[in-house]
Amino acid sequence: MNKLLIVGTVAFDAIETPFGKTDKILGGAATYIGLSASFFNLKSAIVSVVGDDFPQEHLDLLTERNIDISGLEIVPGGKTFFWSGRYHNDLNSRDTLATELNVLADFQPKVPQDFKNSDVVMLGNLHPLVQSSVLDQMETQPKLVVLDTMNFWMDCALPELLDVIKRVDVITINDEEARQLSGEYSLVKAAAKIHTMGPKYVVIKKGEHGALLFHNKDVFFAPALPLEEVFDPTGAGDTFAGGFAGFITQSENISFENMKNAIIYGSNLASFCVEKFGTERMVDLEKEEVVNRLKQFRALTQFDIALQ
Repeated sequence: MNKLLIVGTVAFDAIETPFGKTDKILGGAATYIGLSASFFNLKSAIVSVVGDDFPQEHLDLLTERNIDISGLEIVPGGKTFFWSGRYHNDLNSRDTLATELNVLADFQPKVPQDFKNSDVVMLGNLHPLVQSSVLDQMETQPKLVVLDTMNFWMDCALPELLDVIKRVDVITINDEEARQLSGEYSLVKAAAKIHTMGPKYVVIKKGEHGALLFHNKDVFFAPALPLEEVFDPTGAGDTFAGGFAGFITQSENISFENMKNAIIYGSNLASFCVEKFGTERMVDLEKEEVVNRLKQFRALTQFDIALQ
């Protein structure tokens, strides 16, 4: 099987939305990416760090999904990264209530030996120096490197972020972040400018309004599935990234045409993530549900235009 290396946070989240609130629950970019990618036929590993307050049941969940956790460092006496946030009524904006870096503050990633030749590397949202450090440890050049980042790093670590962006094939960011990174309001112009920074492919996520894929002059748009209920958008972007990277890893086809499929698979899995708090829906999700919803996506996006 092909190998996918996942880098990112494994964390605790406390979430408040108009529909309710949670105490500390399982979260983190690498967690969502790993759970999403586990729906594909591949070998995956997570590189991250937690404290010894991280429950064994969460570790068991990851291993049950065939995710290698030998690169998940457990710091004795340490506390796991914690984030708390409150979403506004539209669920598109949120306020961060607390961010506690804890063990993440001194994290030095260690790639497991068996994954230093991974086919695909998915660099989840983390400090750009950590992302670069992982690429430095690879013994063979991955077929594809995908990077996800956010405006926080653009604000406080832009030079380091630009350095790692030069080394990746695909960048996935949301529309607000694309505008900030490029200085362009038009997303077409923004993608063109980001291309010049290094990535061959630019994926711009637009939440409930779908996602755009840019490659040179080629553009593809995938809608988000209209959902009756959106409960909690936390982790949806990471779930999307996990589906995208998982599909590419499984298929071994790195082309613009195949990335269209990867975008749909990512959007499909993200549509489940938002239906419950945190990772709850992804944990309960069955393969049959994934396939049935893919059929809905196909019905939503396929049509013939009669040219007059």
